[in-house]
Amino acid sequence: MGRPPPNTEGPTQDRLATMLTPEEIALLVGAGIVAAQVTARPAEPQIRTSRLKMENPAKFDGKNPTPFNQWWESVTMYLGFYPETIDRQKISGVGTLLTDMALVLHLHRHRELRDNDTWENYSAAIQTEYCNERESADAQLKLGQLKYQGDIRSYMTEFRALNLYAHAKGESLQEKVNLAMPESVIDMRFAHYLEDFADDEGFLQATYQAALQVEKKKALRLAREPARTSAPVRKRDEKKRDRQSKGSTDDTRKNKEAEKEPHREGNRGAEYGGTG
Repeated sequence: MGRPPPNTEGPTQDRLATMLTPEEIALLVGAGIVAAQVTARPAEPQIRTSRLKMENPAKFDGKNPTPFNQWWESVTMYLGFYPETIDRQKISGVGTLLTDMALVLHLHRHRELRDNDTWENYSAAIQTEYCNERESADAQLKLGQLKYQGDIRSYMTEFRALNLYAHAKGESLQEKVNLAMPESVIDMRFAHYLEDFADDEGFLQATYQAALQVEKKKALRLAREPARTSAPVRKRDEKKRDRQSKGSTDDTRKNKEAEKEPHREGNRGAEYGGTG
């Protein structure tokens, strides 16, 4: 009698159940439920988003009156807006912004180096070529002439813009700001900030807050002035109207007296003639 053929169909469900522990069965069932939920979950709709764009920087011709530092800052900001741009694209992109002699020098460099040029070397070379030291000196002069005109927001905005090129810091920066501020702002700052400032930003913020308080106090004082002066002004106007009214009454009485005077004279004449 031969042996029964081996079972090639694998373990049955009952046998598989006896081969697994209850914990393993629970894990398998849980995994199956999760898989079913993921499969049945509806696909999320795709949201289309438009990519932000930044306006191209201005052209640069390389001539002396053209402010290079400000232009170069706009170029670096533009390139930073597109961080995926590679070196070759950055160099070519700057080339499209150049005109006149600046473009001539750019093309000459391109012919010499071709694809061997790097953005680090190119940016260093163009800054060395066109960086205008006079821009910094002019900015320092304007910074020293800048005065506070009663609006601290406007002053600080212009101050920070000029200082991007003037590079004033430390005692030089604080001296320029202190000379531009009135005594009321300086007194307000000293009243609220007794310690020395750790850095320039702390000094600027303290000055800003002090000037803001001075401006608020001035606005409040001006708003209260009409309420304080309204009563005296009303009394003055009333007295003026009374005087005008009294004067008008007196004039009317005088006019009436003047009208009666000829009649009196006539009556007197008649009486005099009658007696004669």
